[in-house]
Amino acid sequence: MASAGNGAAAEVTRRLFELIRAVPDFPQSGVTFRDITPLLADADGFAHCIDLLAEPWRDAGVQVVCGIESRGFIFGAALADRLRSGFVPLRKPGKLPPPVVSAQYQLEYGSDALEMRADAPHDGERVLIVDDVLATGGTLAAARSLVEKAGMHPVGAGVLIELGALPGRARWGGGLPLHALLRY
Repeated sequence: MASAGNGAAAEVTRRLFELIRAVPDFPQSGVTFRDITPLLADADGFAHCIDLLAEPWRDAGVQVVCGIESRGFIFGAALADRLRSGFVPLRKPGKLPPPVVSAQYQLEYGSDALEMRADAPHDGERVLIVDDVLATGGTLAAARSLVEKAGMHPVGAGVLIELGALPGRARWGGGLPLHALLRY
């Protein structure tokens, strides 16, 4: 567990860590799952979480927040409201009516894809990409590829949790900021 800042911000960050439950050996042996449902159920904790996630992007001119299915929808929609911007969901294949724009990405044992409605974005709009957890980085990199393919301009990405032992940040690459609120 790592926290950022001093004083009041450090206290809020400490509280957010307390609201995330570690579940050992789920969904398989050797994995510690970070259960965010207690955080989502705590009105003050969730509000503070969204405030802190929004802070780095307040002056970035974000026009659209793209949230990655499914828990990225929760944080993305709340951030869009806080930043006074639109929200576009990035979905798994077959969940949106056509026409869609798609980007495939590799998983450890196979591949997957993300899709967005072809008519949802507007060329040149400034986009913040949001997800709940950054692990290997494949999904976040695919989201970046997808918004660029759609003609949008990503300004960066925000995640609630970064699993620092995994290569997600390196896969995101340089050139655009990546803000993780909590690091494990």
